[in-house]
Amino acid sequence: MKSQVLVKRYTLGLVNAIKDEAEFSALLKELSAFSELLDKHPNLKDILFNPFLPKSRKALIARELLTGKAVEKKAVRLILLLVENNRLELLPEILKALPEMWNEEKGVHAFEVASVVPLSDDQKKKLEEKLERLEKRPVILKYRIEPGLVGGLWIKRKNIVYDISIKGSLMRLQEIISEG
Repeated sequence: MKSQVLVKRYTLGLVNAIKDEAEFSALLKELSAFSELLDKHPNLKDILFNPFLPKSRKALIARELLTGKAVEKKAVRLILLLVENNRLELLPEILKALPEMWNEEKGVHAFEVASVVPLSDDQKKKLEEKLERLEKRPVILKYRIEPGLVGGLWIKRKNIVYDISIKGSLMRLQEIISEG
């Protein structure tokens, strides 16, 4: 739970420091590249995550990794801040939360849409238009296939789920019957 609060805090701080879409894309790319570098080199990751290694030594190693590359100052500051606070392990979660928080900051709501079969372009367009009318703001939809739904849709935004699937309907009917 504490890590979720920290992830949100660091991500929000970064989002508030970003000035435009181009800078956002560059930062996301650079932070992702650094995270991938750590994943490809487990020994390096172990060193930077080691709680017994002095923070100054870890910061020096991180600076060396970032020196000579055309990395945004904000990306460098975030990485060094995470290293100095022994929180570099939060970077993958920050990267995961960053696009959604950026969209929210810009007034765009992100939805996850699950269906049994891929939706047609026309269905996607109608769903997007309907959600934009309901939300009264732009939306971004991420689609995925979920064979367990049987039929219908499952739409999620943050912690709110709209289950308009056959499976969801059957589960609600089962609850009604079991309650008597």
